[in-house]
Amino acid sequence: MHPSAQKSHGFTLIELLVVIAIIGLLSSVVLSSLNGARKKGRDARRMADLKQIQVAQELYYGQQTVPAYSATIAGLVTAGVIPSEPKDPGTNASYSIAVNGTSFYCVGATLETTPLPISSCNTGATGLNAAAPAGNYVVGP
Repeated sequence: MHPSAQKSHGFTLIELLVVIAIIGLLSSVVLSSLNGARKKGRDARRMADLKQIQVAQELYYGQQTVPAYSATIAGLVTAGVIPSEPKDPGTNASYSIAVNGTSFYCVGATLETTPLPISSCNTGATGLNAAAPAGNYVVGP
């Protein structure tokens, strides 16, 4: 059999390298998209946690003989108005809370994506870059 008459039954090294490069490029695009979605998911969880704490504070306020807000999130758990203390999904840290007895409370979290200034507290602090408590997103009464 003549060497030039043989058929090639495989891929060349160049073809394999091109395919691997394309797969690598596509996977990097997918991973960067997933990171953004993960951040948004954690932020949605943070906002839901703050809403849960807000509702628990209002329930706690209504249950007290002398109306007052709980000074800690753990106090809400002890009072039975919230089943467990929500934690930040990214850091597993407690959320920041500022309370002034009967007049106001603010619960804050730091969002990974820039929030709109849609929340407010009776302290005068509102949403983005609020003064108290710590975080760039706060809720209050």
